[in-house]
Amino acid sequence: MTTILAVRRGNQVAVVGDGQVTFGDVVMKHSAHKIRFLYEDRVAAGFAGAVADALTLLERFESQLEQYHGNLRRAAVELGKEWRSDKALRRLEAQLVVADSQYILVLSGDGDIIEPDEGVVAIGTGGPYAQAAALALLNHTEMGAEEIARTAMQIAARMDLYTNNTLTVNVINADGTSASASDGDAPADLPLPEGKVATDDDDDDDDDDDDDDEEDKNDDERKD
Repeated sequence: MTTILAVRRGNQVAVVGDGQVTFGDVVMKHSAHKIRFLYEDRVAAGFAGAVADALTLLERFESQLEQYHGNLRRAAVELGKEWRSDKALRRLEAQLVVADSQYILVLSGDGDIIEPDEGVVAIGTGGPYAQAAALALLNHTEMGAEEIARTAMQIAARMDLYTNNTLTVNVINADGTSASASDGDAPADLPLPEGKVATDDDDDDDDDDDDDDEEDKNDDERKD
């Protein structure tokens, strides 16, 4: 119940995730971080599924990266083998998107390893919306990878109930440098005249809209 999207354009890869955490039909958190930098910030990983399961897989994947000195493909293959052979891992319900400056891979819940054809892949409930939007932007605009990822995720957030527009974006460049940014749309405060507080007395009306305007007026007369 989330959306994780990875986009490659030219020498740049962007991995973006939303911040919503749901418990049944209730939104419990708006600003969770579902993507991580791994192995000296040279690999970005995002997860979908049960959080505890996904974090367990991330730890296993990170250990494989360390063992194979940041070789993304080799680490993914070894994790896939471990995933399919380990009885405990086979019970984990999660998916991972992992990316470095050369590759984007999806590690599925069955231990499969998938490399997308067009440099765009997404997982989670909003994944199909985000991937479709990103492919359209990739093929018909000159936008960079990060801008495509952000825009596609905003589109997915409008359509998927379990995806919001509080985004975390990890970017990896061809030279190995990386950057991370978080943002979101915070609700704006209602504008009020400077130095004033809105009260019933300001407009001779009941701001609570509970149909007791006449009672408020009588109260004011008694005060006078």
